[in-house]
Amino acid sequence: MSLPEPLEKRRFVEQMFDDIAPRYDLVNRVMTFGIDRAWRRRAARSLGVGAGDRVIDLGCGTGDLLDEVGRTGAAVVGADVSFEMMAQGRRRRPQASFCRADAQWLPFADATFDAAISAFALRNFSSIPAALAETARVLKPGGRLAILEVNVPDSTLRRRLFEIHFTRIVPLIGRLLSRGYAYQYLAASTVYLPQFSEFRASLADLGFVAAEQRILLAGAAQIVTARRAGA
Repeated sequence: MSLPEPLEKRRFVEQMFDDIAPRYDLVNRVMTFGIDRAWRRRAARSLGVGAGDRVIDLGCGTGDLLDEVGRTGAAVVGADVSFEMMAQGRRRRPQASFCRADAQWLPFADATFDAAISAFALRNFSSIPAALAETARVLKPGGRLAILEVNVPDSTLRRRLFEIHFTRIVPLIGRLLSRGYAYQYLAASTVYLPQFSEFRASLADLGFVAAEQRILLAGAAQIVTARRAGA
């Protein structure tokens, strides 16, 4: 499918997630065989936060990560552009904190949070560099970052298997259980993701250090972690 132009991407992504919100979690469980829950748990633990820490979840959706981070004892707020995704989250998690906000323009003061986390949202931001810069702004010196995303494997065989699953099976599941166009977009949107070397350089330019990439499920997903310099 044709991907939205940069100026249209925010509106497209917001409408798309509003459309698929009622069955978003169900489709995630089916298309990953439930493995995404373990990945979110691992990403949350990689932050190393605990009681007294404040965490922001960027592109929080229905709030799965709010549960995982909350188990550490940290206080967490979820930010997302989709009203319907957060509405689903509020119904299931009435005690959780949600904020309707674009990752490029967060309504928080500088150095508000001890950590930032995001799951499967990076490629949906209108501008990845702008979102990362805003994340750096709201993190305290020494603040930790963890980003969980899909990853295109390097191996030819694994890449082919990934492409079959992500570009054929996932849209089919989406068409049967939700809105097919959304899952066609989500499969095609991997083109937005930078290579890790490029991503690490971008993070370094923004004052992040110790960037690492952890590969999951034979290269089908990744967790990128880094720390804001200064502490």
